Amino acid sequence: MNINLTMLGQLIAFVMFVVFCMRYVWPPLTEMMRTRQKLIADGLENASRAEQQLLQANESAANELEAAKREAGELITQARSRANQIVDEAKDQAKEEAKRIIDGAQEAIDQEISRARESLRARVSDLAVEGAEKILAQSIDRTAHEAMLTKLSQEL
Repeated sequence: MNINLTMLGQLIAFVMFVVFCMRYVWPPLTEMMRTRQKLIADGLENASRAEQQLLQANESAANELEAAKREAGELITQARSRANQIVDEAKDQAKEEAKRIIDGAQEAIDQEISRARESLRARVSDLAVEGAEKILAQSIDRTAHEAMLTKLSQEL
């Protein structure tokens, strides 16, 4: 056996193997690598877009949360204002009711005073008549003196 012939045979087999690989094996492998590379690039691009959308969504959520906080603060302020207004209205109504009650009580007191005065006048006139009867020790004409006592009670 000759080493040169062996080497030549191996060279031919290797060249045939390389040609076979270049013709039938490399194109599908390179196509798969290109497809895989494209998928990876698309995935990275989608991930980048998703990250941008996430940042935008977080920013939007933060803005909406801030707006909701402001709106809640405004609602709380309005509620406090309305509560103060209701309290003031209740105070005003209570003052009016108290004034009405006081006026009613004052009228009742005035009427009671008037009745007491009238009763006192009548009692004083009765006492005056009785006193005059006892002093004079005789009967006094009640009708004649009643007009005089009425005039006297009006002067009192």
